[in-house]
Amino acid sequence: MGSESEPLCLDEFPDRLSSPSRTKLSAVAIMWLPPENAEPNQTKDTMEQCGELNGGTSGPAKRTMGLHNGSSPDFDVLVIGSGFAGLCLAIHLKRAGKSCLILERGPDVGGTWRVNTYPGCACDIPSHLYSFSFELNPRWTRMYPTQAEILEYLRDCADKYGLRPLIRFHSEVREAVFDETANIWHVRIERGETITARVVVSAMGSLNRPASPRIPGLERFHGRAFHSSEWDHSFNLRGKRVAVIGTGASAVQIVPQIAPSVEQLHVFQRTAHWILPKLDRPIRTWERNLFQWLPGYMRMFRTVLYWSQEMLALGFIGNPALMKLLEKSARKHLVKSVPDPVLREKLTPNFLIGCKRILISNDYLPSLCRSNVELVTDAIAQVRERSIVTADGTERPVDALVYATGFRATDLLSPVRFVGRGGIALDDKWREELEAFWGVTVAGYPNLFFLMGPNTQLGHNSIVFMIEAQVHYVMQCLKLMHDKQVTALDVRPEAQAQFNRSLRERMKRTVFASGCKSWYLDAQGKNSILWPGFSFRYWMRTRRVKAEDYAFANDSVAEPEPVTSH
Repeated sequence: MGSESEPLCLDEFPDRLSSPSRTKLSAVAIMWLPPENAEPNQTKDTMEQCGELNGGTSGPAKRTMGLHNGSSPDFDVLVIGSGFAGLCLAIHLKRAGKSCLILERGPDVGGTWRVNTYPGCACDIPSHLYSFSFELNPRWTRMYPTQAEILEYLRDCADKYGLRPLIRFHSEVREAVFDETANIWHVRIERGETITARVVVSAMGSLNRPASPRIPGLERFHGRAFHSSEWDHSFNLRGKRVAVIGTGASAVQIVPQIAPSVEQLHVFQRTAHWILPKLDRPIRTWERNLFQWLPGYMRMFRTVLYWSQEMLALGFIGNPALMKLLEKSARKHLVKSVPDPVLREKLTPNFLIGCKRILISNDYLPSLCRSNVELVTDAIAQVRERSIVTADGTERPVDALVYATGFRATDLLSPVRFVGRGGIALDDKWREELEAFWGVTVAGYPNLFFLMGPNTQLGHNSIVFMIEAQVHYVMQCLKLMHDKQVTALDVRPEAQAQFNRSLRERMKRTVFASGCKSWYLDAQGKNSILWPGFSFRYWMRTRRVKAEDYAFANDSVAEPEPVTSH
């Protein structure tokens, strides 16, 4: 079975293992090894290396540890965002002694889990997979984590690893321009200040830019209207007539929560989704105690969950028989939850399961059967001051509009304008072709890295697993720069092109390319969001950086110097 028969551990290999050992150990053996620790208790010297200020109210002090020689920027590494990706990278940077600054536009850490606070907000990945491999959490209270628990976990990580003094809150990045002479990024934040860094890492993710519907008349609506990610908690929906526009992942969580208290709920559906039962339940106290007392058992439990989720990829990458099994389960769930055959027909998708993200819920379908809930499948023609009019001419009075319309997932840059070699803006380049090398580096943009970049997200497993793989890759790139004593690293255009040709060929064989329209697709209709295969394969291939894929340079060198392979 080749490389696919070498299963991977969820944790990074310990540094003490030799390179040959790393590739030969099986998951069963590795599962019992301790993870590569990122110790929270740092010495004072290490804290100072990371630029920590006493009190930590003004962000990190400006100090660099050299990446490498040449003109000194304010920081070695500047990270944009403090969600899972930003915090994970900061932990590793701090441990490596790199001076780092995290710019966060909000008032606290958490990323999308800080922003999204709508009723019922939760994750559709099991709790014990939705955490860092080096910081397992025995305190999860449910099999699937709620927004509040995820945010608490991220806040705890920021505190435990001493990251808050490295974060500058209320600092939205507007522009990052690469200086080709000094090999330094000039980063301008919203209030006008410019900060320099040798390396910039975008950890903004894709689920933070609301996609609002474009419907005639929205601007004249006199009631309350808001996106699910901008939930207005000051507005009481009790006894109101409410319209929820959209039936995706957020809607299936919101609708069951608000249906019992509103007077009338209209759910506007453009496309039906495949919905599977959510295998959720409270985690009992004795189970949490067992996870606390026996960390090895918790790690084994996590490993079992990982491979259970990973098996779904078998269907996604081209096994129709497995997808038929999933579809059969979804149909059975629909029949059990919705007795009315007319309503059930409206809720039956007309595309292959997996082409759009599969939803999981136990209470969404039953909530549509309530007497005060109406599923509307006619297109919305216009919005009036106090009502919605559909294409068939029906007018429905409403007091509030909830946009459960998701995010601009393929817009990975807003509101930041990245300008690389030759003054070329990345948003212009990506408007033509949204691609990167392993989703992390982009040709023509030296020392710029992306976490959760193009084609690195998953439809079947934990994004945190992918984030850790990408963070490891970034750290390997920084080490390569240090070892070669260079100040710039830029992926070769031919390496990036070859990688993306291969990726597109693999994508053609997946269920994601089976013909439906989804938020995975960019403006050209290409899936530029998902990784077309097993997550462990991505993990394997990003363990080491191949020097021949990159060009290197030092200050005042106009063009990257070629590096020969040994």
